[in-house]
Amino acid sequence: MIVKSLEDIKGTKDETSGENWTSRRFILNKEKVGFSLNDTIIKAGTDNFFWYKNHIEAVYCIEGEGEVESLKTGEVFQLKPGTMYLLNDYEKHRLRARTQMRMVCVFNPPLVGTETHNEEGYYPLLTE
Repeated sequence: MIVKSLEDIKGTKDETSGENWTSRRFILNKEKVGFSLNDTIIKAGTDNFFWYKNHIEAVYCIEGEGEVESLKTGEVFQLKPGTMYLLNDYEKHRLRARTQMRMVCVFNPPLVGTETHNEEGYYPLLTE
């Protein structure tokens, strides 16, 4: 059994940040459970381009408000606490945060923990 609190992760190597986001990584590839789990903060007023060409990602909003836009279809979906979206087709997308947003994110394949978005907006597929 693995038990962690957010306080166990803040300020450690398992907390990773970009210009507009901070990701606290609870479960990683090293746990060998087939997925990773992150608690991610998206800064208010930001417009973020993401593309997980190597990962399927499920995102559950637990705080804040914003929207996600599919760049393939142009559809825009409103996000608020209790809303989930699944990037099950490696979609390029924009995430716009009206207020600070807190998201629970699940990745498959699991993240190693050191990933950050590259210049094309995606996480490289890393191995330990």
